[in-house]
Amino acid sequence: MLTPKASSSFFKFSSFLPKKSGRIRLSSKEIILENNSIFFSFFFKSFTNLEFFHEMRKRSIFQFLFLKFFPLNCLKKKHETLYKSLLAFVAWVMLSVSALAVDVIVVSHGQANDPFWSVAKNGVDKGCADMGISCKYTAPATFDMVEMAKLIDNAVSQKPKGIVITLPDAAALGKSVKAAIAAGIPVISMNSGSDDFASLGISAHVGQTEFEAGVGGGQKMKAAGGKKALCVNHEVGNVALDRRCAGFKKGFGGSVDILGTSNDPTEIQKAVAAKLGGGYDTILTLGAGLAGEAALKALEAAGKVGSVKLGTFDMSPGMLKAAAAGKVEFLIDQQQYLQGYLPIAIFGQYMRYGTMPAGVVMTGPGFVTPDNAAKVIKWAAQGYR
Repeated sequence: MLTPKASSSFFKFSSFLPKKSGRIRLSSKEIILENNSIFFSFFFKSFTNLEFFHEMRKRSIFQFLFLKFFPLNCLKKKHETLYKSLLAFVAWVMLSVSALAVDVIVVSHGQANDPFWSVAKNGVDKGCADMGISCKYTAPATFDMVEMAKLIDNAVSQKPKGIVITLPDAAALGKSVKAAIAAGIPVISMNSGSDDFASLGISAHVGQTEFEAGVGGGQKMKAAGGKKALCVNHEVGNVALDRRCAGFKKGFGGSVDILGTSNDPTEIQKAVAAKLGGGYDTILTLGAGLAGEAALKALEAAGKVGSVKLGTFDMSPGMLKAAAAGKVEFLIDQQQYLQGYLPIAIFGQYMRYGTMPAGVVMTGPGFVTPDNAAKVIKWAAQGYR
């Protein structure tokens, strides 16, 4: 169905349309001109393919017009009326395509300007290019579940062929997710939500299991001799991050306190610095680019790098360099590039063949340590890690 915008655009071009009725055939394309109206029937398979529309997006109107619709003899003067009619139609089609709903809408709780989420978005963009489908990435300006629910509702109203979401709070987002599924739109979760996606009817989850990843981090810190730990949570209310701290506490076995902060690096640095006199020998942060780098600055300012062991979930250029320099025990790598790429690839296959995995598609955890950090840095510089 044409949108009002696309329809009005078409009628603006109607002055080009011929007043003479008739029928003209061009190979497998049939154009019918009748009573100041033009009806186009295209009997070729490519019109129904995604590649057809993507080729229209790539080419200018004139390139598309000449390469797809015109034999060279149509440029002769006797075909001027047909030329103008087809030009009007192709211009209208181009406007209509721009108004069409995208194939897949991604709704994330993480902003694309965050170092972690910029890599995930790189994965989304590459997946869309590889699959030949159109996508849109959206996120609230801050960690805000009310706004995120609205973004999901808005995505549903656009009737895409699939929606990818992060699921940091199933209780807050559940109603919107269920509305999408009730509307017949398949949903895949990624990054957060490994423990909750199935209960909402989500088709599959791409990511890591947060509690188990936390357990692994706690075990490593215990093996390094830690006795008293601080788990820094920069997104209070994010259930996935709560599970990371809970898993860390189980794996660590010693005393673990939770330090809740905002996602402001300056505030995180000050909050960590204020806790350094409390006898903590271990710190785990739940995000590298924001909390991890801020905690490292606090340790450097206090002269406690090494004496207080630091580990973090996720990666950032700064924390990778710190790991390579031996300032950080480990980075828990969940491979967010894959978390962005794989849901799009899954939807690409689903749209073509109806295939859909079940359960959790694991992308982590992996551990980046001083021993292997240098190898990872080169991939991070290219936006893949």
